Amino acid sequence: MRKTFLTLTIISTGILLSLFSCDDNSNSLGEFRINVATVIPEGENAYSLLLDNGTRLWAAATAVVYQPTCNQRVFLNYTILSGAQEGYNHYIKVNDIWNILTKQVIELNTQNEDSIGNDPVKANAVWVGGDYLNVSFMFNYGGVRPHSINLVNNTLSPGNAPGVTELEFRHNSYDSQQDKLYEGFVCFDLKPLRANDADSVKLSIKVKELTGETTYDVTYRYNQALQEAITEMPIPVVSSNEYY
Repeated sequence: MRKTFLTLTIISTGILLSLFSCDDNSNSLGEFRINVATVIPEGENAYSLLLDNGTRLWAAATAVVYQPTCNQRVFLNYTILSGAQEGYNHYIKVNDIWNILTKQVIELNTQNEDSIGNDPVKANAVWVGGDYLNVSFMFNYGGVRPHSINLVNNTLSPGNAPGVTELEFRHNSYDSQQDKLYEGFVCFDLKPLRANDADSVKLSIKVKELTGETTYDVTYRYNQALQEAITEMPIPVVSSNEYY
């Protein structure tokens, strides 16, 4: 078994677009950023967005029609319109917004073992952002039936190591043809894993890779904004219509 140790400050995925630096006192409508964010509905189809480093954005203007859903993860293309005001770090214009497949951790048991599957994938990166586990991955797909992607607590395996929550990233190809390597991105809600007597949880994520099993060790810290430089994320070339 190979073991990969990640920190919250290093993300091994590539960058799709260059990040333009924006001065709060001199914002240009020609400058934009792309980030992963969590949607926060604010009523009457209004919404704000929370970046994984704790930055709060108010969608003051938009170029697209978007129906906000609570705790939906998105790729956000935006332009900064102003500095901090009314409790937000920036007012922004939403240039475009794409929903990311956002799921809960589920229990793997004898009843759902077959439907969960355990087909290999290629994990590009596994890390904690905000209250979510983010996984950038690749999988072989033949375009016939959407594949299933899940993060599971395997109740069929031996108990967890002391002080560690062991989870498994699972993929079901449904025995479909696998003609081409596609790219995907998924986020899993970690809030239900919180412990009342701690401020963090150590996670061990097993992934059945194309070349063997890999384990990613990360730490989920509650309510602690990263407060790091904003890092762009790549946008997958395939939509969630190919996996769910």
